[in-house]
Amino acid sequence: MDSRRPPLAPAYRTLPEYVRHWAETTPDCRAFTFVDHPAPNSRGVHRTLTWQRLDLRVRALAARLTEHAEPGSRVALLCPQGTDYITGFLAALTAGLVAVPLYPPGLPGQGDRLVGVLGDARPSVVVTTGRVLAEVTDFCERAHVPVLAADRVPDSAAFNWQAPEPDSGATAYLQYTSGSTRAPAGVEITHANVVANARQALAAYGADAHPMTCVGWLPLYHDMGLVLSVAAPVVRGLLSVLMDPSAFLHEPARWLRLLATHPQALSAAPNFAYDYCASAVTGAQKEGLRLDGIAALINGSEPVRPGTADRFHAAFAAQGLAAEVHCPSYGLAEATVFVSAARPGRPLGRFALDRDALAAGKALPARPEDPRAVLLAGCGTPVGQRVRIVDPVAHAVLAEGEVGEIWVQGPNVGRGYWNNSAQSKRVFGATLGEDAPGGWLRTGDLGTVLEGQLIVTGRLKDLIVVDGRNHYPQDVEATAQDAHHAVRRDRLAAFGVPGGAGERVVVVVEHARTTSLADIDVPALTRAVRAAVSARHGLRLADVVLVAPGTVPRTSSGKVSRALTRTRYLEGAYAAETAV
Repeated sequence: MDSRRPPLAPAYRTLPEYVRHWAETTPDCRAFTFVDHPAPNSRGVHRTLTWQRLDLRVRALAARLTEHAEPGSRVALLCPQGTDYITGFLAALTAGLVAVPLYPPGLPGQGDRLVGVLGDARPSVVVTTGRVLAEVTDFCERAHVPVLAADRVPDSAAFNWQAPEPDSGATAYLQYTSGSTRAPAGVEITHANVVANARQALAAYGADAHPMTCVGWLPLYHDMGLVLSVAAPVVRGLLSVLMDPSAFLHEPARWLRLLATHPQALSAAPNFAYDYCASAVTGAQKEGLRLDGIAALINGSEPVRPGTADRFHAAFAAQGLAAEVHCPSYGLAEATVFVSAARPGRPLGRFALDRDALAAGKALPARPEDPRAVLLAGCGTPVGQRVRIVDPVAHAVLAEGEVGEIWVQGPNVGRGYWNNSAQSKRVFGATLGEDAPGGWLRTGDLGTVLEGQLIVTGRLKDLIVVDGRNHYPQDVEATAQDAHHAVRRDRLAAFGVPGGAGERVVVVVEHARTTSLADIDVPALTRAVRAAVSARHGLRLADVVLVAPGTVPRTSSGKVSRALTRTRYLEGAYAAETAV
């Protein structure tokens, strides 16, 4: 799978050059708007930076950063979501430093990860805001790292300061992976990588040819949030409107109102967010809501299932939402983020595949109504990248319809993992027999190509192998969550554990927030889950563990961490929960 498109103009190689360009050519145009929700019932307070104002704030903070750090040093961003986060990120790049996008202390379930990442990155300075300055300073006290509040640096710091010459080959930032299958690792993303990936994403979703507004609530420390809400708008000179993830979780209609307010809106969300909107947005909140101006909605879950798009469209079709705006996509931090996407304006690519054949490495068609069929959505084609499906052992390119590891090559692929040359060589330096210069990125994801579309089937490391047969955990999870109404959607983990006669399969599920444990017939729930998994997958579950909402651990990007759930299960952390 290859695709190339002509570059956008102007053809700068770093984000700071684009910021300067737009500040000079469109100084009074809006660049970034953060919509704050200071109270539960707030409709939103808008805070906006023009390109000229953004440029001034970036240069002021960049000048101050150079007083604390040498070129190439790391700058950790421990800012709340908002325009100061964007300023801090771009200031680090402008100063010739390496940004490390993170989050303030106190993010639920992420404290240990934050300590680990800071220990690995070893920043020379930390950037935060006045609102959380005391908390961040206290957190960083043991590391003896200076802390700067971005919003307390005066504009005058920019006067007479000269930015260093931009180097597109230098590392711009470390994108720490979410750690769903391993300990967090920092991917070195160069200035050229992030500009190339922004261009690729803009071309894939049509924003290279038509003016759009980027609307988002994804956290800026996450790869998709950073590229779609910061890098792509900077490269194209688009307005980016964003809000805090917690504001979306508190009231998902807020996101929809922003989409409705900004014509030709381009946005992204994980799978659960679309289902959450479909179930939680009330009829009263839908009144007066018009969604017919949305340009594209990206779904980057792995894998993407057509049912999610169908439920979201059914919930908001009366508000003018077009079915063709849903764009299943695939990407990963090691490729900056974007790899492949379905294009807006086209029907969703639907594939019904035989489950047994898929487990054996073949993507064979099945009847959609067959209960043993696996329903998946196509993730379209790449832009400006090469994608191959490869046998993960023999390293041979597989034919269309065969399932293997997804390998990627392109200008957006990062240079490697920070401080881990051995792992970098294994993941980023793979080679193929075909005439293709340079190394290939081994994604660790499984997929196939059908009808010219990339279809992601799962994670190589997550595969459950029982009696020599492969089972995809997300497949088992989908069956389990449909088996009983009290199982909370997208908040469960299936995994294998060692057993006397081979691998045993365990499912840990959260119960729905709308139902208390006392009101659940637990034996009936577990019988329903066991029966459904047995009938559809031919698997006997060793354990079904029912836990409280919020108990199944998640990664920093919101995905369920099967690896950590498995570790906690083996450590006995769920022993006091309901295991049947």
